[in-house]
Amino acid sequence: MSNQNKKASYIKPFLFGGISGCTAVAVIMPLDTWKVRLQIYGENKGIKVAKEMYKVEGLKGFYQGMGSAMLRQLTYATARLGIYKVIADSVKINQKRDLRFLEKVAASSFSGLCGALIGNPTDICLVRFQADATLPIAERRNYKNAFDALYRITKEEGLPTLWRGSTPTVLRAIAITVGQLTTYDEIKEWCMKIFLRKTETMSDRIMASVGAGVVTSVLSLPFDNIKTKLQKMKVKANGKYPYSGIADCFVKTIQREQLTGLWVGLPVYFARVAPQSIIILLVQDLLHRVFETH
Repeated sequence: MSNQNKKASYIKPFLFGGISGCTAVAVIMPLDTWKVRLQIYGENKGIKVAKEMYKVEGLKGFYQGMGSAMLRQLTYATARLGIYKVIADSVKINQKRDLRFLEKVAASSFSGLCGALIGNPTDICLVRFQADATLPIAERRNYKNAFDALYRITKEEGLPTLWRGSTPTVLRAIAITVGQLTTYDEIKEWCMKIFLRKTETMSDRIMASVGAGVVTSVLSLPFDNIKTKLQKMKVKANGKYPYSGIADCFVKTIQREQLTGLWVGLPVYFARVAPQSIIILLVQDLLHRVFETH
């Protein structure tokens, strides 16, 4: 392999990962905003919340923070999808085999960790954009755009604030990446074995992406819930934050909403995460197959 081809083989996984993530977020943005509002209100009245959002904010309310969402995918999705693909391709090229199950879990966990740490600042911005309309007018932050949000958060609250809630973000990212990538690859391999196929088909990829969406939703929602609450919190009148950390947030959420409160908004979250997983995985697969063929 020439040096030029080697460079391309490392660049493409990250490029295609970013494109896949941005394509997915463009489709599911309204559901993501709806999900965040449900978590903030701590209730399962999805239709009621959606009607209230539309009544007060109109259709544009469902697209609050679109710029931050795209910027987040260009950091978070690009990193985690690209790193996993590079690891998987490296093993396939050098050892002439696919990753084993535990290797997939380890590779996807590492990829999710890296993606979360890189993408956490833009994730903070996105959550705040989506949550701003739920605050009293006097308390709203009214960021102009994602870059204004990053600048003001750093200036007003300090640079470390950009990584507030990074622990649940990392745990959520690991759960999502393991759920998406490990499950996707495993189900594809099962389908090929069951139907005695040497190469995967589109039906294999579709079944695998749907299965990955289900697993991803259930695994990651508790961490997503806690992450949202930590990232949107403001200092109270007594000068303290509502939650002192991830453990405190978990405990208070369970005390206030019971254990099932960790999965509040699951139908909406599933409707948001499953299509996103399907789109990301299928678009990424398509891009690699088209460009590798040529």
